[in-house]
Amino acid sequence: MRTGLIERDTAETRIRVGVNLDGTGTYDVHTGIGFLDHMVEQFSRHSLIDVEMRVDGDLHVDQHHTTEDSAIALGQAIADALGDKGGIARYGQAYSPMDETLARVALDISGRPYCVWRAGFSQTKLGEWDTELIEHWFQSVSQTAGITLHIELLYGSNNHHICEAIYKGFARAMRKAVEIDPRKGGAVPSTKGILGG
Repeated sequence: MRTGLIERDTAETRIRVGVNLDGTGTYDVHTGIGFLDHMVEQFSRHSLIDVEMRVDGDLHVDQHHTTEDSAIALGQAIADALGDKGGIARYGQAYSPMDETLARVALDISGRPYCVWRAGFSQTKLGEWDTELIEHWFQSVSQTAGITLHIELLYGSNNHHICEAIYKGFARAMRKAVEIDPRKGGAVPSTKGILGG
């Protein structure tokens, strides 16, 4: 099994994140931010990546550190579980509809982090979560997991639907990208022989 575990303690957050890329989509998520919990749970369920996430952050200050550090640790755990990335499909993409909303996510587990965000929200909060932090969450995951990530909202009006469609699209794209392709015989999917160089 391809698993990763990250424990990260700073003056701002204490975090434990574990993933199993060959899981069934089970999750145990507690960040202290209800809507963020809901989105990480959606990611786990639809990617089939098992996720354990425990965050004790300085929410008395604001939500920035908890949001950012949860994403950093998740990305690190995914990178740890991927190892040298031998045999993976590498690329993934998904169109994700939710009622009136349609999002598109495409990604490459390239080892070259880059996040393109073409989405937005018309309200400042979802539950108690600041919507300006959602883009930052994806930027942080892509940075530490080494993912080239493109997220685009094609259309939509309900902010909850927009966020959920994006997370589910990311999940479905990750599910495809981390899968082992038996035809590759464990080879790293790059003509250079490495990913990220």
